[in-house]
Amino acid sequence: MSPNSSALGQLLWRGPVCGSWKQDMEGAVYHLANCFLLMGFMAGSGVYGCFYLFGILGPGYLCCVLWGWFDACGLDIVLWNSLLTAACLLQLAHLVYRLRVNTLPEEFNLLYKTLCLPLQVPLQVYKEIVHCCHEQVLTLATEQTYAVEGETPINRLSLLLSGRVRVSQDGQFLHYIFPYQFMDSPEWESLHPSEEGTFQVTLTAETECSYISWPRKNLHLLLNRERYISRLFSALLGYDISEKLYTLNDKLFAKFGLRFDIRLPSLYHVLGSSASDGGPESEKDEEEVFEAAVSPAEARPICILPTPPCSPPPAPTNFPASLPRARMSRPDSGPLGEDSTSLVLEDFEEVSGSESFMDYRSDGEYMR
Repeated sequence: MSPNSSALGQLLWRGPVCGSWKQDMEGAVYHLANCFLLMGFMAGSGVYGCFYLFGILGPGYLCCVLWGWFDACGLDIVLWNSLLTAACLLQLAHLVYRLRVNTLPEEFNLLYKTLCLPLQVPLQVYKEIVHCCHEQVLTLATEQTYAVEGETPINRLSLLLSGRVRVSQDGQFLHYIFPYQFMDSPEWESLHPSEEGTFQVTLTAETECSYISWPRKNLHLLLNRERYISRLFSALLGYDISEKLYTLNDKLFAKFGLRFDIRLPSLYHVLGSSASDGGPESEKDEEEVFEAAVSPAEARPICILPTPPCSPPPAPTNFPASLPRARMSRPDSGPLGEDSTSLVLEDFEEVSGSESFMDYRSDGEYMR
């Protein structure tokens, strides 16, 4: 057997070093310190687990300091446990600082739970998005305009947090914008990063509103740098624009009983004209325009989805004579007046092509 093995055996099998054990138990402070240490090492993981761990270990080591000072009378016991107590206090201070820095304002926290949490967006990614808008919440007073048609430049993207915003064009009501909807998503998508433009509608706050706004340049830089955030904004903006189009289409259906395909190039102008809440005279004029474009006796809706409440009209063999065939210019903004329906039909025919143009007949068949 080697000398090392024999020395180890002597250490293991020889009697205890203490000649005699103390008959008296340690004081209550010593046992309290060990209870604190036992509970502290039962902590879990995560930030709150660390809070529990260092919050319990700190008083435990402090009790050890008191025991070493009053009962054990050992300087080394006092020094070591004082050092461990200070380490626990520093860890607690660091955790409080981290939580304070990473805490979001109430508005942004509610926005994350409403808009991003259902999409399982990581919190760190959401903080980058919030940091891009400088964590500022802007406000609009009642009847204050966010954008004026033809005047306000498109230099930002905004999201409504509270309140209601009215969208109008040439003084005619189009639709409302409600909380957690983008206020200028169509304008944002209509321009490339290097282009400039102005609003084609007027946005007015009907109540006291709060919103957040991303500067156009800063947001484009973020989208170019982070591919995940770019796809997230693409999905959110696409959904928001489709909701706005369907809202306008529902207004048209409520008035005429017809649904246009939202992919039509000129649909935005037609819906803006037809969905306006003008006086009785303007509504009467719009009905006359629609009846002049498509006569009731021989109406044949083109690229219009049939709905159960409306019975399909009889199908003629030729196009109505009142529909002009010549291509007409389309204004940049505002309703099209008497030529709105014809522009929709001609734009769709141009997109689809004359050979593949299809119309819906009353008997449920599609004819070229």
